Amino acid sequence: MYFETADGTRLAYEDHGQGAPILFLASWVLNADMWEYQIPFFVENGYRCIALDRRGHGRSDRPRDGYDLDTSADDIAALLEHLDLRDVTLVGHSMGGAEAARYLARHGEERIARVALVSATVPFLKLTDDNPGGLPEFALQAVLKQWREDRPHWFTRQKQIWFATHLGNQVSESQIELTLQQCLSASPWATAQYFQSGYHTDHRPGLAKISVPALVVHGAADASAPVALTGRRTAELVPGAVYKEYPTGGHGLYITHKHQLNDDLLEFIKS
Repeated sequence: MYFETADGTRLAYEDHGQGAPILFLASWVLNADMWEYQIPFFVENGYRCIALDRRGHGRSDRPRDGYDLDTSADDIAALLEHLDLRDVTLVGHSMGGAEAARYLARHGEERIARVALVSATVPFLKLTDDNPGGLPEFALQAVLKQWREDRPHWFTRQKQIWFATHLGNQVSESQIELTLQQCLSASPWATAQYFQSGYHTDHRPGLAKISVPALVVHGAADASAPVALTGRRTAELVPGAVYKEYPTGGHGLYITHKHQLNDDLLEFIKS
């Protein structure tokens, strides 16, 4: 299914099941397909599951611009209005979590019942005077330079780290290769633009104003979004947030820890 945003971009989404709505927001360079181990579980438990392909990803259009978190937040708002969804649970992984946070900051909580930030790249990644634990600009530029030389090779090098297989997490080679191909399917232009927007966006003011129930889930072994910079700090910023940290979880815990994650999400939604 498709809908059009304010600038005429055609975005794809999936809509399964009936009941209270859950909107799944995918990781950077991934799309709605990443939630294949979550959506059937929640449909079977009586929920309506919607999953969005952001612009430049999956089946959605690849427009000239709009590859930033403010536009992503506005695209989410357009989808919620298109479907007239209310009492929504937002579940965002990685940059999807950043998009959820940005949506709440820009559009408020009128349509939102609760939010779950899973391995989210918030609150602020950039090294600044008031964010001494952040990552320096040269690190961002180094990654961009590697992509201009050989983007597929960079992602191939990351595939084992993504799942923290060195800690004994069991992931088949087929699953790893599928995830790699999903990552490489995103528009190269969108890949770089979103990466830069995620690095430069400061979510701290917005997170501190969240008043709906919030769940923060993060892996202690997350190499893509180090837990000390992201998950733990986010849990401290969001008032009353429930925090769960998976000791062996990497960034891809939606696969390696799918049963635990599904159970934790379900418990949170029911509570």
